[in-house]
Amino acid sequence: MRLTEREVKDLKRKALRIRMITIEMIGKLGVGHIGGSLSIADALAVLYYKVMKIDPKNPKWEDRDFFVLSKGHAGPALYSVLADLGYFPYEWIDTLNKPDTNLPSHCDRLKTPGVDMTAGSLGQGLSAAVGMALAAKICNKDNYVYAIIGDGESQEGQIWEAAMFASHNRLNNLIVLTDYNKMQIDGYIKEVNNLEPLADKWRAFNWNVIEVDGHNVEQIYDAIMEGKSQDEKPTMIILHTTKGKGAYFAEGKVTSHNMSISAEEWQRAIEMLRKESESI
Repeated sequence: MRLTEREVKDLKRKALRIRMITIEMIGKLGVGHIGGSLSIADALAVLYYKVMKIDPKNPKWEDRDFFVLSKGHAGPALYSVLADLGYFPYEWIDTLNKPDTNLPSHCDRLKTPGVDMTAGSLGQGLSAAVGMALAAKICNKDNYVYAIIGDGESQEGQIWEAAMFASHNRLNNLIVLTDYNKMQIDGYIKEVNNLEPLADKWRAFNWNVIEVDGHNVEQIYDAIMEGKSQDEKPTMIILHTTKGKGAYFAEGKVTSHNMSISAEEWQRAIEMLRKESESI
């Protein structure tokens, strides 16, 4: 079933809201991983507001779908969704990465309600997601496991070990999305350690592979639905994205991986996004 025009508009507004909360959260702190957080806002909107089986009032519900943010430095984007859905008090966003916070810079499942897996060491999150998907199969549960990995992270060997294991075990309940913004902390992916041909690599590991515009909620939704129709293969959705998407001071910049932000910058960016939301 395709999204209706109203559903598309709602998801676009949700993605903009995620960006606004994320910018406010990092802006108030004054520094943070804004680039890779903003590039996944559209994917998170589709997953959490349209696709995933979740219950914010019962974060540990055993029959929920699971989500792993393997690129854990994009935690602020996930926190924005969880705050908006009511997993924890909205006021927590003001405590990002501060002493005794429940919202550390990188996701921690022991601190934040709604976080299914602790992240930080790049490459490890996908292995955890594969384990969750395998466990669901063993227990005859119909849970889906979703994960977002980074493109710089995809240079890690552990990613490909997990990829091989997932296809060998026919984990069709596993849907992974790569945030392919083509930048990492040290520069451009193609210059640091080129991933191309990325789609062909995943196909060679016997995954169902789909490439989409990572800022198009319709394409993301359709790709996930195709992934859920698979009988034997896990699915890789390659999201072609822009780092820092939606923040005029960060968009398309390598330096946005982890950058300082002034009050004037983040407040102006939020106002621009608010006007964009009102025009939808």
